[in-house]
Amino acid sequence: MDPETTDLPTPCTSSAAVVDRLRRSLSSCSQLIQTGVDFHKSEQSLSDLVLFLNSISDSFVREPENQDLENASFQILTEIRLFITSSSVDQQAVIDALSFELPKTAARFACVSPRCMEVAQSIVDCFTDKCSPRDMLSILCEAIGSPRDAFTVPSYFAPLLSGFPKVFVSIRRRQFEQVKAAVPVILNALKAIVLDSDDKDADLGDIFHKANCIADSMKAVCLELEGKDNEKLCALLGLFVLQITALASMGIEYRLAHSSPLVLKLSHFLQSCGLSYLGLIMGTDVEKLLGIAVGDGGDDLVGCFSDIWLGASILVIWGYKSNEVALAAGADLVALKDELQSSRIKRWHAVGMLKHVLLCLYLPLELKKDAINFLLSIMYPKLSQMPNDENEDYSTYMPTLCSALQAIQVVIMYATDVILRKNAFAAFKELLADCPTSLRFDILRALIKDGDSSSMIAVLLDCVREEVRLESSKSPPASKVSKAESEGSQGTIFWSSSALELVELVLRPPGGGPPSLPEHSDAVLQNRPNQSTNIHWLIMLPSNSVHKVHDQKYFYATCQKSDQIHFSCFSFMQVLSALNLYRFILIKESTGHLKQEKATIPGCFPGTAW
Repeated sequence: MDPETTDLPTPCTSSAAVVDRLRRSLSSCSQLIQTGVDFHKSEQSLSDLVLFLNSISDSFVREPENQDLENASFQILTEIRLFITSSSVDQQAVIDALSFELPKTAARFACVSPRCMEVAQSIVDCFTDKCSPRDMLSILCEAIGSPRDAFTVPSYFAPLLSGFPKVFVSIRRRQFEQVKAAVPVILNALKAIVLDSDDKDADLGDIFHKANCIADSMKAVCLELEGKDNEKLCALLGLFVLQITALASMGIEYRLAHSSPLVLKLSHFLQSCGLSYLGLIMGTDVEKLLGIAVGDGGDDLVGCFSDIWLGASILVIWGYKSNEVALAAGADLVALKDELQSSRIKRWHAVGMLKHVLLCLYLPLELKKDAINFLLSIMYPKLSQMPNDENEDYSTYMPTLCSALQAIQVVIMYATDVILRKNAFAAFKELLADCPTSLRFDILRALIKDGDSSSMIAVLLDCVREEVRLESSKSPPASKVSKAESEGSQGTIFWSSSALELVELVLRPPGGGPPSLPEHSDAVLQNRPNQSTNIHWLIMLPSNSVHKVHDQKYFYATCQKSDQIHFSCFSFMQVLSALNLYRFILIKESTGHLKQEKATIPGCFPGTAW
């Protein structure tokens, strides 16, 4: 082993000395590879060269402000480029041997400075020009799939990603299989870049520009294929574009100046892949692409497309936000909204897709605002096309609607923007109103039963109270209704009778005991152990003889505990809302607007005369 090639450089080593040593190492490697006499020695020589170069790039990670190291890095990359482009290096065996190590090594130096990244990219381009595309595909995939922690930054990946377009278009056999094998590696690397990036706009614009170039090369390959391979690669391209859209939305600031050019480029692919805004926002096009490109045995491939549903929704939202983007996608937003407004089922599918935007933690607030506004724009159906289908069975759509409403609840509870919370609540009520009566009750019951926020449960109970009020306002007082009319209108008291079930669900939990106070609430009163405390609950219920809302009887309940007490006013809200709903039903019953037997909750209030 040559001592000259094993001694590691120190930070004080001059650039000229480092370059001279690199030149001798490259020459030694080249000679050993060309002679082919001692394979083990040539492998060791190449390994020592890589160790030498990596030690310098590691030094820069330790001293990023060291200008001497930056100069040395630039001269090293320049020397490598001169060597592999030199006419003296005419043996393909030398280039092939160096290609297994130097692209990854050059990418490490790309992290040093912009000019180093430019030279590193030209080195990768040289190897893609001179080497077998199938070999380079494996080399690039290995390089971006296993970076060291210190180099998981956009500038490391950028030169390597730039090599994929040239490799894709150079492959001549089994193109779909080769591209299919590389796509998961590319997408997983891009997702790691986005999620690990502290600064959303730091070099990510260039990364996604290269991702768009990869999509362009996939489209070029599609044009060369026919039959099933063409169909499958087009579907794979569509999935790639959807995933890139989602990742770019997480990583690049949501502004027209920053995002629109990229989204415009991505939108141009939709027509080539047979995608429409209606199919995207309903999710049908996404399922179609998965079926074609992945099939039944592609679990590994499905994993890299985890955000395609999000990407499909975002593309439509961008079209809603920008006419230019919609035009690039060949979409008509007016026709899209008319289609969704005229079909309850299609509208529900769209709402189910929008939940992915509302629940994603990495998306900017402005994007969620536009998602809520789009949802509101499709929730006003045409009155002439409102279905009269109260007796239809829509139970299969309940999971979709429940999950969508829960996503809107998250925005209502946690959004910091007041207007967004207000619009989200309006969308919540519109979506509830869009559901048939029986399904609406089942959804409210499920949301109340599964809810862990007392304030939200209180809001849901108030929605039930409003349903009871609307129902009672449509019915005249009992004194003005004949017996025959009364018997024929029993089906109109659905909410009045069903609401008691929800009151009981809160005030008398199925598991027994007192009303549950969720754990997810802040303690506003806390006493030390062994300290007695009185807590007075004010409950307002109508007296036995009242027939007017303002005539009330006050009940006080006193709670004494000798150990630690956690009492939350927010937790009490759901109990108070349930009591107010019960009180409201009693008032309406006493005034004759509710034609039903006396409202009671058996066993809930033993010994009382309510």
